[in-house]
Amino acid sequence: MPRYFFRIRNGGYSGCADQATQFADRDSAWKEMTRVCADMAAGIARKLQENSEWHMELLDEAKEPVFRIRIVAESLD
Repeated sequence: MPRYFFRIRNGGYSGCADQATQFADRDSAWKEMTRVCADMAAGIARKLQENSEWHMELLDEAKEPVFRIRIVAESLD
């Protein structure tokens, strides 16, 4: 089974899981990533600063990004 790592970036912070998670395929990995992100979304949104970005990535075994979900807060004035 393919192994994946989760990485979260928020401003200057970037943290990657030390332990890999196994999924049967890319579709399963995507579904789990969206589930985890949805569970975290309210807490993330409450803490976002103006003109900042948060994102979660799912990395492959070589720690190269496969998927990315971004939440962006922008001031438009």
